This record gives sequence, structure tokens and C-alpha cells, in this order.
Amino acid sequence: MTTDTKAAQTYTINAAGMKIGRVASDAAKALMGKKSAQYVPHIDSGASVTITNAAKLHITEKKRVQKIYTHYSQYPGGLKNESLGNLLKRKGQGHAAVLRRAIERMMPRNTLRVARMKRLKITD
Repeated sequence: MTTDTKAAQTYTINAAGMKIGRVASDAAKALMGKKSAQYVPHIDSGASVTITNAAKLHITEKKRVQKIYTHYSQYPGGLKNESLGNLLKRKGQGHAAVLRRAIERMMPRNTLRVARMKRLKITD
């Protein structure tokens, strides 16, 4: 039985004018290795993704107001809600933080997610 060593691929995504979900789904697919012909769900492909122009994402005003991020700390009264607009203000034009959160939540929740997310680079 022979195993071939494949070179890790690097993907670059230009986010200028694109919506958050489109960029996030493309990045998640590339990080998981689904864009490769040798895709196997339980093996890390080693692919890395670089997203450029994250500050130029197309975000509508409706999404800034209506998109709510929820976090619960498991304590009484520990439910926290924050809109996308407030998150962007708090992070100081934190498009990278919003994009990173969207990509992370599109990835499978297993032990490979941490290693895959380390190979994600987002630049403004």
C-alpha cells in the first residue's frame, strides 16, 4: 500500500463587494479540502486560505440591524445578544472578526476545526 504526499494548496479569496455568507462558505469548503479531488472527511487536507479586502465586504443596513449573535454562559441571566452593527463598532470595523466567526460556524464541530482555523488569514 502506497501513500502519496500531496502538497498543501493555498487559496486566495478577494472579498471586495461580496457578501459574508458567500465568502465564508467558499473559505470553509477550501479549508475542509472539499475543493480537492482527494477529499476525505476525517483527514485534514492542509489547505490554507487567505482572504483579502475584508473591509470591503457588502453588508446591508438591514443585516447590520437584524443579524443577532447570541451567547449563553450557562449561568442565570447569562444570555448575551449583540447585533452585527454593534459588533462591528465594538471591534473597530471588525469585518475580520465577523468573517472568522461565520467561517468557524460553517466548519464541522470536531477536533480538526482548530487546526483548520489556524490556516485562515484575513487581511483588510
